[in-house]
Amino acid sequence: MQIGIADLLIILIYFLFVLIIGLQFSGRAGKSIEEYFVSGRSLPWWLAGTSMVATTFAADTPLAVTGLIADHGVAGNWLWWNMVMSGLLTVFFYSRLWHRSGVLTDVEFAEIRMEENQRPF
Repeated sequence: MQIGIADLLIILIYFLFVLIIGLQFSGRAGKSIEEYFVSGRSLPWWLAGTSMVATTFAADTPLAVTGLIADHGVAGNWLWWNMVMSGLLTVFFYSRLWHRSGVLTDVEFAEIRMEENQRPF
């Protein structure tokens, strides 16, 4: 398989696009910790939730899916699709709570949850 001029052009345009976005927002992220972690709380909840789910996908995700299918056959796909559905639930339910709580990190959110569960009856 050979890479043609059109393929290289598409790859180049993609990298330029990503670079421009990175440069545009890099100055904004350096203003404060809140800007860096939660974009100054200016993102809508659904976009923040989508970002949370997108960060769970990495280079090892295709390897994990391949392992599931190797271990469980085609039925292993149902395990994978189950994770996709939980990701959607994260976007539409969990991210709203996260946004409303005003926290910056997972640890802060877990502390709030644990404090609520520690209340005496």
